[in-house]
Amino acid sequence: MSPENYLAELAGFVDRLRMLALQPVGVLSRTVPACPGWTLEQLFGHLGSIERWAADVVRGGKYVEEAPPPVTGAAAWFLEGAALFLEVMTALDPGAECWNFGPPPRTAGFWLRRQAHEHAIHLVDACQASGLETPGLSTEFMLDGVDEVLTMFTPRQMRLERMPQPAGAVAFHVPGSSTWKVGTGQAAASVTAPVPAMYLGLWGRSKLEDSALIEGDADLAHQVLRGPLTP
Repeated sequence: MSPENYLAELAGFVDRLRMLALQPVGVLSRTVPACPGWTLEQLFGHLGSIERWAADVVRGGKYVEEAPPPVTGAAAWFLEGAALFLEVMTALDPGAECWNFGPPPRTAGFWLRRQAHEHAIHLVDACQASGLETPGLSTEFMLDGVDEVLTMFTPRQMRLERMPQPAGAVAFHVPGSSTWKVGTGQAAASVTAPVPAMYLGLWGRSKLEDSALIEGDADLAHQVLRGPLTP
């Protein structure tokens, strides 16, 4: 996807999240199903922290510490910072050198992709907590998100020893699209699912084991699916 497409997706997600952040206190106090221990209010606090952190990194090009959200009023705090965050994302030069936690080249464009998917997944969370339908996402965007998980996050999880190295390789396949592989050597198992199930399942927002076709070494496939594939 192009930087312009990432930015357009991100801006749309932020707008929808702004509307959900304006919901009554009773809704903001609901729990977020995929984030144990978080209320919807705390989810907006997380987004406010992430947005300010990413904007500071992009402006300076270097790593900075992420500031914690306020104890109270987190949804309002998110709303206060959203416009400036989008301004920074809009103004960045995608090719500019910039710290990030992905593989080289380390450029500012990483943050457009990362924040677009960060906000997409948390929009799903906010809709689930609010009792709303899961938002529709484009096929191109979800395929890009599958690629981000399997080629950036999952190798990082193993490198940081947050996820064990699998005993063999597992192929992930979206019919009519690409195939990705986790692990080394020839794939001993495969996980096949439509792109919405694959995208949401890799992020733990749906149960991929229940919707995917698993072939080959099922134990190996389930080991990899337990990951954790993402932070």
